[in-house]
Amino acid sequence: MKLEIDIMEVPKNCVIVISEGRAKLRELPPFGEYKIITHAGKVKRMRKEEGEEF
Repeated sequence: MKLEIDIMEVPKNCVIVISEGRAKLRELPPFGEYKIITHAGKVKRMRKEEGEEF
C-alpha cells in the first residue's frame, strides 16, 4: 500500500494515525489535546478534548 498526502490540501495543524493498514487524519484543536487509545497494539479510539484560554 502507498499513502500519498498533498500537504496543500490538509489542515495546517493535523495528525495522521496509521493502524492495521488504515490511516486517519484529524485536525488538531486550537486549545486541547488528542488522546490515542490503544488495545493489543492497535488503535482502538481517538478522543479530542478541547479547552479555551482563560
